[in-house]
Amino acid sequence: MADDKVLVCIPTYNEAENIEPIVARLRAAVPRADILVADDNSPDQTGAIADRLADADGHVHVLHRAGKEGLGAAYVAAFRWGLERGYGVLVEHDADGSHKPEELPRLLERLKTADVVKGSRWVPGGKVVDWPWTRELLSRGGNLWTRLWLGLGVKDATGGFVAWRADTLRGIDLGSVEAAGYGFQVDLVWRAVKAGFKVAEVPITFQERTAGASKMSGQIVAEAMWLTTRWGVKHRLGQLKGLFARRDETSVGA
Repeated sequence: MADDKVLVCIPTYNEAENIEPIVARLRAAVPRADILVADDNSPDQTGAIADRLADADGHVHVLHRAGKEGLGAAYVAAFRWGLERGYGVLVEHDADGSHKPEELPRLLERLKTADVVKGSRWVPGGKVVDWPWTRELLSRGGNLWTRLWLGLGVKDATGGFVAWRADTLRGIDLGSVEAAGYGFQVDLVWRAVKAGFKVAEVPITFQERTAGASKMSGQIVAEAMWLTTRWGVKHRLGQLKGLFARRDETSVGA
């Protein structure tokens, strides 16, 4: 693990105000890590700023994408870029300052004994700063909904500050990921759990963005809720089917 190449993946769309300071903080926090900015053809020239940063620093790379296709698609493209180039650890990290680069070393340390590490707002020691109560209620409610339907033990399944082992990503079939928005986070961790990978959580402080516009929308929330419910119904029906099958076997044996 200590020798694994680390790639921090940052999807961007109109983050011109945020990309330079977040890259600088990441470079200071984990100097050995490389950074990939996956830009969805931002109208505000985020991609051009990222190119300038890459020209000045060999640890910074840019993946220019044709247009805005959603968070999930951007991360999948970034993961594939990193896997093709032999990175052993790939990290999901927001561009807007909500994730603190200074906390990344703790995620990487925990990854020595896990397959996936999620930075969690909702485990002891985790917290959010400058969030309205409606946003916190939405996040806590969404995670409760996820745990009830899917039976996940993960407290912050929707969180987007995540460190992955490359072998874990290879083992969860990225090609069939459905979610385009924030349901992507649930989709990936659910796949990891079903595949038998060890998922750990470490507490983080989540800071509301201070510059730029949030990408959260009603459509994104609805997509995540719908997909989680659909996956949960399938999961619970499978459990019932297995229960009835065991009862039938017991009856035959009697």
